Parts: sequence; structure tokens; C-alpha cells
Amino acid sequence: GDPAPEGGAVKLVIQRVSRAEVRVDGRVVGAIGCGMLLLVGLERGDGTSEVERAANKVATLRIFSDENRRMNRDLAEVGGSVLAVSQFTLAGSIRKGRRPGFDGAMIGSEAEPLFDDFVRRLRALGVDVETGSFGSMMDVELVNDGPVTLIWQSGD
Repeated sequence: GDPAPEGGAVKLVIQRVSRAEVRVDGRVVGAIGCGMLLLVGLERGDGTSEVERAANKVATLRIFSDENRRMNRDLAEVGGSVLAVSQFTLAGSIRKGRRPGFDGAMIGSEAEPLFDDFVRRLRALGVDVETGSFGSMMDVELVNDGPVTLIWQSGD
């Protein structure tokens, strides 16, 4: 079941990368070559249906170039992987004032199992997934290929 009432939106920042890695305290905890770096923001009200839609979108998204340099291939077609990083700040709002507010962000004790569910669903769809370290201060390094960066949320 859903961990919270309806109303949120899983937010993804999707970056096509030639490589990406996440470090915690200087130690690499997740790394990929060709694929997608996903910054994943979970909001209050998000649940299993939003996470399922997000996983299906990522697994089938055709953002990799074909022989004609058109975005026409998905992760499986290019042998790509995903590096998924939980990104609390994506649920932040900067509409008022000069400091972000995080009232819409899902609390960590609810967000972590939902993030883990997202990763499980991607893997069940045949996607090779590496992750960061939930709730940790992380250094994320990437080479954005293109650059290609897309923003998606579960209401889209």
C-alpha cells in the first residue's frame, strides 16, 4: 500500500552519461559507465503507483543515439546502466524567500523504502542499477553525454 495520502509527485532529473559515480567520505559506493544518472526526489503523498510509473518510464526511455544520431535507443539497446541517487532537495521549493523550504518532501523513514522499491522495480525490468547511500552526504561526479538532461515527474 501507499505509505502516505495521495498528492505528491516522484521527481526525476535524468542525465545521459558516459560515466558517473557517487562517493561517501571519499569512498566510491556506486559507479556506472554508459547510462543514466537519476536524481530521485520523493514527495509527501508518493506511493507505489508513482514509483512504478517512474521505473517503467526510465526503463523504456529512448535517449541514446542510433546510427543517425537520433535519440532512438533505450538502456537495454545500448547496454547501459542506471546510477540512482536519492535527492531530498528535489522536493524543495524556492518560490518564497531566499532559502529553500522542504515542507513537501517525504520524511526519510518513508522515502527510503519507497526509493528501494523504485530500485527493485528497475532491476525487475532488467535494468542494471547502482545506487548512492540513502541519507548520506554524497559527492556525485558525472560526464553528461550530449549534454542530455531531462526532468520528469509522475504527474507528466
